[in-house]
Order: sequence, then C-alpha cells, then structure tokens
Amino acid sequence: MADFFGYTIKALVDGIVPAIRTYVDLSPGEFDSFQDILKLYEGGIKLPNIPALEEMRKRFPLELVKDLVPMGGDYILKLPKPQIIKENEKAWMTDEEFAREILAGVNPMMIRRLTEFPPKSTLDPSKYGDHTSTITEAHIGKNLEVLTVEQALATNRLYIVDHHDHLMPFLVDINNLDDSFIYATRTLLFLRGDGTLAPVAIELSLPLTQGSLTTAKSAVYTPESTGVEAWIWQLAKAYVAVNDYGWHQLISHWLNTHAVMEPFVIATHRQLSVTHPVNKLLVPHYRDTMNINSRAREALINTGGIIEMTVFPRRFAMELSSVVYKSWNFAEQALPDDLIKRGMAVEDPSSKYKVRLLIEDYPYAADGLAVWHAIEQWVADYLAIYYPDDGVLQRDVELQAWWKEVREVGHGDLKDAAWWPKMRTVPELVKACTTIIWTGSALHAAVNFGQYPYAGYHPNKPSASRRPMPEKGTEEYAELARDPEKAFIRTITNQFQALVGISLLEILSKHSSDEVYLGQRDTPEWTSDAKALEAFKRFGARLEDIERQGVAMNGNPRLKNRSGPAKFPYMLLYPNTSDHKGDAEGLTARGI
Repeated sequence: MADFFGYTIKALVDGIVPAIRTYVDLSPGEFDSFQDILKLYEGGIKLPNIPALEEMRKRFPLELVKDLVPMGGDYILKLPKPQIIKENEKAWMTDEEFAREILAGVNPMMIRRLTEFPPKSTLDPSKYGDHTSTITEAHIGKNLEVLTVEQALATNRLYIVDHHDHLMPFLVDINNLDDSFIYATRTLLFLRGDGTLAPVAIELSLPLTQGSLTTAKSAVYTPESTGVEAWIWQLAKAYVAVNDYGWHQLISHWLNTHAVMEPFVIATHRQLSVTHPVNKLLVPHYRDTMNINSRAREALINTGGIIEMTVFPRRFAMELSSVVYKSWNFAEQALPDDLIKRGMAVEDPSSKYKVRLLIEDYPYAADGLAVWHAIEQWVADYLAIYYPDDGVLQRDVELQAWWKEVREVGHGDLKDAAWWPKMRTVPELVKACTTIIWTGSALHAAVNFGQYPYAGYHPNKPSASRRPMPEKGTEEYAELARDPEKAFIRTITNQFQALVGISLLEILSKHSSDEVYLGQRDTPEWTSDAKALEAFKRFGARLEDIERQGVAMNGNPRLKNRSGPAKFPYMLLYPNTSDHKGDAEGLTARGI
C-alpha cells in the first residue's frame, strides 16, 4: 500500500491524462451547463480506442491498477458524487455556503479579522504605488445590521479574506499565459447576529503599469440576488474561489504541510537514534511523507506536471510557493499562535485552551483547538518521563544536534530568524514537538481529506479562470443574460483541466486501507515503558471524547456553520477513533 499512491499518480499521468486529452479533442471540449457536469457522477465518460493505453496497462502490476488505466470503450471517471452536492445540487451557490466554507471548508486558514478600513496593502510603494482597497462604507453600509463601519470594526464583526498582496506581483505573468485571466481579490465579510458570516463586498484588482510602478485597477462588487447582476455576483465569488484554490493547493497544502515537514523527517532520522524518546514520539507522524513528496516531485509539482496543468499559477506555481516560504515562521505554525496572529482569537488565561475565539462557531478552529490541546497534553506527559528538568534536556547531545540540523541545514535559508526556539527548556521542546505533530497530522487532515468532497464539483471551487468579468454593453454581458450557466462555466476551469484536476483530487482525498489514525500505533510494542503506554492510552481516550464532542456540535442547530445549506457537516478534524474502514471509497471527509 505504501506504493499505491505512486502507482495511482503514475496511472493518472501516463494513462488517464492522455485518455482525457483524447476525449476532449474528439468531443466539443467544453461543458455547457451544470447538468453537463453532474453527468460525470452518473456514469462517467466513454473512451475511444487508444492503442497507447493497451501498451500502458502491460507496464503496471495489474492488480494495483486494473481500475486505473482505462481501455478503449471503457467509461473513465466513474466519479462518486462529491458531498458538497449530495444533499442539494445548488446550495454551493448561496452566500451562506460560500462564507461557511471560509470557516469550515478545505482552506479555513485565510480569514483574518479586519482592524482598519479600508484594508491597506503591504506591497512596496516604491514598486507598486498605493494599493489601498477601494471598498468604501457606501458599498457595505447597508449590510451591517444597522452598524456603522467603525462600530462593526470595534465589535469584531468585520473580517477579510485577502489574496491581493500575495498574488498581485504574479498577475502580469499569469495573465500573459494562454487561456488565463485571474484577478487579485479581497473579500469582506460581516459577522451576523446569528453567528454566521455574510460576504458584503468583493474587490477584483488587475495590475496596471504606470511608468515604473505597477498600480492596481480595481472594481468592487456587492451581493445581488436577481437578473444578470446576480450572475455577476456569482462570478465575483468564483474569482475569489480561484484565488483560494491556488493558495490552498500551493501554500496551505503543499508548502505548509508536505514541504516544511521534510527537514524534521530527515534531521530526526539522521540525529536521533531509533531508541531516543523524541524519535519514538515523532516518527509515526512521518509515515510515508518522503515517499509521497518524492512522487509529487515526479508527477505533480514538476515542470509540466498535473499542478501546472490544472492550477492557475501554472508554470509560476513553485515560484509562488518559494516566495511565500521566505516568510514562513515555525512559531506561527502552532494553531493558537496562528489564530491570534490572524485576529481570530485573543489570549484568555481563564479558558481551557488559553485562547478565546472571536467567532465562536468557527468549526476548523473549535475542533482544531481541542485536538491541539490533546496532542500538547500527550507530548507534555510523555516528555516529562524522560526530561525531569531543563538540565537533562540541555545535556542531551542527540537532541541538541537534531535541533541544530533542523534550523541550520533543514531550514538553512531561515536559520538566522529570531523566532526559532532555542531548545534550552522542556516547555520549548513540548511546544516544538506538538507543532511538528500538529503539522503532520491534524493540519494536513484539515487541508487534504476535504479536497474531493468540496472541490470535486469544480463550479464550487474552480482551479482557474479564463475570461474577465463581463461589462454592461458587451457581447459577454449579453451572453451572461442569455445563457448564464454556460457563460459561468466558460469563465472558470476548462473541461480538460477540470477532468484532470477532479481525478487528482479523488486520489489525494482517499484514506489508504492501512491508514494509522491519530491516537493509534501500527505496533502495540512501540515502547516497553509502562508510563509512556499509560500516557498514550489517556491520549486515545481524549481523542474519542473529541470525536463525540464534534458529532454533538454537528447536531446542534444553534451552530449554523457546522453544516450549512449544503447539509455537509464539518468532520475533517474527527480524529477517526471510531472504525470507518467500511467506506469502500476511502472518501470519508474525516480522519486524522
């Protein structure tokens, strides 16, 4: 099973992608309506005869890929219906669901509390001029439940998803690619009295070259519910979803979970002997990381690979990821620190988790803090057995060599950053190990296993956009009035990108049959230390409580962000202590 991921990706690249390309070439090559797209989940698409596929099948261990490499006359992409459209095929179009997914979707780490209005830019004014947002009080005032903007800011009711600054420097290059038209977006959200969020304005910006400066040309859109303007608003939300898809795939997922784990994996294996207590603590969370990452480098994030084919930055994807890594900060990867940095929580010594959420019903953060706290308690209990005081830790030469390598070699380009823990005290080690475990377990689960359930229906989460917003008086505007679904679909991810992208998401979102969940070990005799085994048992019991608590919250009608209009409950941070192995597809949308 360790190689299943590799075979599946190889089958996707060498078999399914050419098959899709041939299908798209022989068919008209576009979807025309949402109904067209829904047919994918009702039997798939029929393949013509392709001699290369026959050759391809012979090269694979058959039992592994007999379902993956299609034959002529086969139906490919016999796709299960993604959870987002299972109960209601149109719920994704509502403002409620759009906003709910910002708190409980597949990329719930982008939202920040707004502290100044209008939102400012951090781009260098000597290169970019003034990129302050053009959203005004006139745009949003009528949707703030009678509050002024000042009052809404003062009472923590205004929030933002801001993709403007990190995408703007790339937009000239990205929009020069064929079939690509992307905006840098800012989305303002208001926290309503019932605890849900409502989008109140979306700003779409393009780069404008003025002499030596790259300034912004911006337009602001506000919610509309009738006529062509309602479809203009749907398109504005789609351009935001495109930004979010690219950021999720390249930063939240690849960079912040897969890539940054590697230095810890390598340093642990090089510097800590297999009997070292910290090695025993961390190694389960490294299972398959290097294997999966190496497969990703061969077929997913490589030049011309699946990510460059399907996600909007295309050939600038890895450059974007690398630029963002320059500001990566290990200390901010701890969930409580991240929530405080984004203004989503404040320190509160009286609270169980030492922080208090400003949006109480924020499913990712609420479940995440419970899991974070359980990991932290387990790590503290376990390390206390081996490090009774700071002196023992300071004299542990293997441990000190491990931490030195992580910083100075593994993350060598960030080695001088002031935020690295010095590793002189036991609490520093507890926090560092908790952060590493969180990153490799719960954080990855939160951004990975919901990909197909949320984005397997691509109108909800398109990976690219191809055309500008239609303007009044143009043929594009008339087309939007005449056939809105067709105009919408022709603006987002094209058919080839959609079919390849959905196939990839299905593979990435599956739990393998030999998955080991948080709170479990694949070998019961991983240690002979009775105290450590006792502490681990307590950890498992806490996780079972957390799952029960999650189930109860999902059943609480007061917590409207847990399920939303799509009636798809937030389960991505269920630890999966209960047995879900009965799910044949492995697409459970749950389990750490």
